Parts: sequence; C-alpha cells; structure tokens
Amino acid sequence: MSIKKKLNRLKSHLSHEVSTKSVLTTCQSIESEIPFIEVWENEGVTPYFFDGSYCLIRERRFPIDQQHGIYTFSQFSIAVNAWNESGMKHPLSAAGIKPESFVFFDTETTGLGGGVGNSIFILGHARLSGDEIHLKQHILPSPGAEVPLYQSFLESADYTTMATYNGKSFDWPQVKTQHTLIREHVPKLPSFGHFDLYHASRRMWKHKLERMKLSIVEKEVLGIERKDDLPGFLAPMIYFDFVERKDPQGMLGILKHNEIDILSLISLYTHLSFQILGLDQKQTAKEMYEIGRWFSHVGEAEGAKESFSRLANTTNSETAAAKHALAFEYKKEKKWMDALHIWEDVVDQGNEDVIRLEACIEIAKIYEHREKNLQKAIHFTRNAEAISQKLQSVNNRKLTISHQEIMKRLERLNKRLYRSF
Repeated sequence: MSIKKKLNRLKSHLSHEVSTKSVLTTCQSIESEIPFIEVWENEGVTPYFFDGSYCLIRERRFPIDQQHGIYTFSQFSIAVNAWNESGMKHPLSAAGIKPESFVFFDTETTGLGGGVGNSIFILGHARLSGDEIHLKQHILPSPGAEVPLYQSFLESADYTTMATYNGKSFDWPQVKTQHTLIREHVPKLPSFGHFDLYHASRRMWKHKLERMKLSIVEKEVLGIERKDDLPGFLAPMIYFDFVERKDPQGMLGILKHNEIDILSLISLYTHLSFQILGLDQKQTAKEMYEIGRWFSHVGEAEGAKESFSRLANTTNSETAAAKHALAFEYKKEKKWMDALHIWEDVVDQGNEDVIRLEACIEIAKIYEHREKNLQKAIHFTRNAEAISQKLQSVNNRKLTISHQEIMKRLERLNKRLYRSF
C-alpha cells in the first residue's frame, strides 16, 4: 500500500498543526517496525494504519471464469439473475438484489464459544467486482489492534446482503460482541440481510450427510477437494503462536483456509439456487422432494406443486411421498377433489404403508365432511385400520395416526351411518 493511500486514510484525523511530512515519517517508522513485513508484502498483505495502531489486510482477485468445484464464479450471476426472473418467494431468493451487492463472509476466531473471551482474528469477505471476485481479509496482528481491524472492515462494509455458513448463529453475533467493546472508536455496524447457507444445506442434504461441516459439503456436494489444507481446529493455536513469535508462516495457512471457505460460499449459493430453481440437470429425486417441502414450508404453493408434480410423474422412491405432499397442497387450496384423486392413487399404487395409511384417513375426511358419503368414509377408515395393524405387527413402530384414533373414527362414522337410516 502506498504512503499516499495511508495518508488519505489518516486525513480526517489530522489536526492542522500536524504536517504531512511528520505523518509520512510516522507511517514509515511504524511500517519498518512491523515484523516480517517483507514476507507479508510478498503474500499481498499490507498494513492498515488507524488511531495509532495497525492491522493487516490481504487482498486477492479471481477471474469470474475460474472454476471452484462444479461451478465457475460467473454462474453466481446467472443464479442471481434467475431469482430476479422467477418471481418465487423463498428465503434464499435474490429478487431485487444485484450480484454485486452480495458479500460472502467468514471469520476465524480463537474458539468456538461466544462472549468477549473469544476473539476474532480474521474478518474475511468477497464480492463480485466487475469481471472479478474481490476477496479481502482483515487480520488482527495482536490483541489490542481491534480498532483498526474493525475500522478497515467497516470501510469495506457497504452492502445490503450477507451470505455465511452458520453466520447467523456464530459469525455475526461474534462480530457484534467484539464491536460493542470498541463502538466508540469505529462506525456503527451496518444493517444487512442474511443468507445462512448452513441451514439451507442441512435442509437439502441431511439425508445423505452425517455432518454438515462446510468442508464435507464442499467435497460431497460441490466437488471441491482441499489439498494441503490447514485443519480449522488448529487455527487458534497457530494464531497464538503467531502473536508470540510474529512469524507469519502459520498464519498464511489460516488465510488460505479462510479464502477457500469464502470462495466455497459463492459456489454453494450458486448450487442451492440452481437446485431450488430447477436449473440443476443432475438433481436427484430426494433433492427435488426436499425442495418441494421447503417451498411448502415457506408458503410458496406454486413452487411446491411444481416440484411435487415433477416427481409424481416419475417412478422412484420419492414418488408416493411426492404425490402425498402434492395432495396436501391441493387440500390447502380447498381443491378437495384434486386432492382426493391423488390420495386414491397413492392408496392403490403406493408401496409405502405409512403414507397409504395417512392417505386413507385424508380420503375418509373428504368423503365424510365434503362429499357426505359415510359409506366410503367407513371403507377407507377400515383400510387404514388394516394397514395400521400390519405396520404394528411388523415392527411395532409408533405411527403419526394411532390405531386408537382410527378405531374412534370408525366407531363415530358407524354411529352416524346408523342414525342416518
């Protein structure tokens, strides 16, 4: 970083009595005293001076046609534009947002717990800038330099949306806690929207991944293979060693680890968007089903029906579940006959007894309350009774509809039918 840029950053803090020459001398003096400054500069790291102290900043730029896993960075813009064209409501929707407005954010801390005893020592973020991805990492050289760390970070924090991996529960609360300690010295935290890709990934792939660590999602979902990567759990020990010895070699490994984390968030958001919007040609039936459930959960009926309908017209392990879920969508819209026909198909052709049992009860409800046909309501309730007995005899499993509930329904229907004669 040039001395001119450093002076510009200090300009608002200079009194009229302090000459540019004296500040120039001070900056040069501080910079010359930074341990291993030549090593840092060779790695693209420069000091940032503020309020009599400094932090370190590492910047890297990546072309948008660079591949990171199964996607190039340019496909991120395609995902954002697709959201803006879709009109669908969804927690990950980028409707009304430009690709350049996204900030992909991650931190490195001295521990996994919360509170003031856990310090952030790297604030990393990346965003689209022209035809490049601009990545910036703010490094705490030692405890006590938090003011320049956060000042430099907040100078770069002109954004409206943030994407993290478990950042809503961990990273941003940590930032808020640390910021509270120095809020009299630096700008206020900006307001922001938040896409937490951890919870999205868990919803999508918990059926096949035992753990939802970002590195596992990278490998199993995004096709990203880390080579010679520093294990994240070693980061605090390496940072403490750096604070003591000042040698940056270990820290450079942590910065690379953090860099991959951030770049992976771009590919992950792209992949999740392609999945949700139906742009992924390799999407599995289970993923399609989970997307339908997600749309249903957030009240996006058209998206849910589209996902479930695509599955309902196939023959795979999710077909019966998709039909069952599709019938519930029609029931929400009070399209009773549409729901009825689908559930009857589930009972006749389905191969999952739990779903067939629930479908029988739903059919019985429609015949009793909507069609006023008690005989058919009794018929399907008896079918449910038979399926319930079969399931209990096989594995004694606890069902969503108990055998006792079915028998109470059957008894009530028989009484109603008797009184109608």
